[in-house]
Amino acid sequence: MAAAAAAKAAGKLIVFAAPSGTGKSTIAKRLLAATSNLVFSVSATTRPKRTGETDGVDYFFLSEDEFREHVANGDFLEHEEVYAGRFYGTLKEKIDAALQAGKNLLLDLDVKGAMSIKQHYGERAYLIFIKPPSLEALRERLSARRSETEEMLTKRLERAKFEMSFAEKFDCTITNDDLEKAVEDVREKVNSFIY
Repeated sequence: MAAAAAAKAAGKLIVFAAPSGTGKSTIAKRLLAATSNLVFSVSATTRPKRTGETDGVDYFFLSEDEFREHVANGDFLEHEEVYAGRFYGTLKEKIDAALQAGKNLLLDLDVKGAMSIKQHYGERAYLIFIKPPSLEALRERLSARRSETEEMLTKRLERAKFEMSFAEKFDCTITNDDLEKAVEDVREKVNSFIY
């Protein structure tokens, strides 16, 4: 009986993945603000702490040696070297502790990281892929940022094609062609999974 109660109290995982420029961060912020029992999962990184950031709140800030030691010990559920010498990862121990405390976590990952989480947690993880209405619409959104060179834009669109090839492996796909509708669709899916 106690084991059944403990299992019922254990939290769940919501995993977002999407190409850059799809509105994933905006949707995540709106979802977190509207869902009282959902908290953002804190990742580990080797990047330097920025002004105003707190270790354990914004990220778990690790040296490259500490990060590599965690990798060698198998402590990460997923990790990636995003830029040379800049690593990001999800520590299994932190996720498991939050789940055992009954917290529902929102993870913002790349498609491979999402697959790793699903493989490890199975039905306790719900994967949501957020996609743009089209690659052309995505190109327009990225161009509107005015922060991309043509070369970087081409790389991001190639990456988007790769990421979109994983969409069918997710539990659901939401197209963000109308932000309010996308937020509502995501909220409905998350609420039906959590409750």
